Amino acid sequence: MRLLVVEDESRLAEGLKRGLEAEGFAVDVAANGTDGLWLARENRYAAILLDIMLPGLNGYLVCRALRDADDWTPVLMLTAKDGEWDQVEALDTGADDYLTKPFSFAVLVARVRALIRRGAAPRPAVLSAGDLELDPATRAVRRGDTAVELTAREFAVLEFLMRRAGEVVAKREILEGVWDFDFDGDPNIVEVYVRHLRNKVDRPFGREGIQTLRGAGYRLAVDGG
Repeated sequence: MRLLVVEDESRLAEGLKRGLEAEGFAVDVAANGTDGLWLARENRYAAILLDIMLPGLNGYLVCRALRDADDWTPVLMLTAKDGEWDQVEALDTGADDYLTKPFSFAVLVARVRALIRRGAAPRPAVLSAGDLELDPATRAVRRGDTAVELTAREFAVLEFLMRRAGEVVAKREILEGVWDFDFDGDPNIVEVYVRHLRNKVDRPFGREGIQTLRGAGYRLAVDGG
């Protein structure tokens, strides 16, 4: 199986190439993000080992470009940045896993083999209700041709409703599905976020997609309103 290593530290890149070849892999190496993206687009790989801090294009941009092109080859991010938000950004960009430098080579090989066993995950389906679309992979929302900016919590509430479009969803179900089972704050927080969503995805477009059923909950119209 062929792997792509995109790493600008020449000694590390060469060490990874020798070690992985000793494990039975065929390995291509790119020293910058631009070349790495070109190789990834031109060849089929079982997995990609992608450094974040790269000349040309950084690892986030390379991974995003692949995912935007519907290339779901497993990506293992290699990074010297160990902050939790760096890890969050790597995963949100579309990476499947990450390792912080310095790392154990044995652990790296185990992670690579695990990614290969899982294979390339299919792109999550885009949810739609009429001309309202939500993409769980890119976390993008559109009403027709217009992009709609949502906060993380607004996105989560809308996704919950869209996955059950046409159904009546109780306020408690939304709390448990978007917040957690132990939420002990004001349950009216759901009404606040539903109002925010209406002001962003319905009213500016003259729609009434998110409906309130008194005493029962909310329902997102299948046709988007």
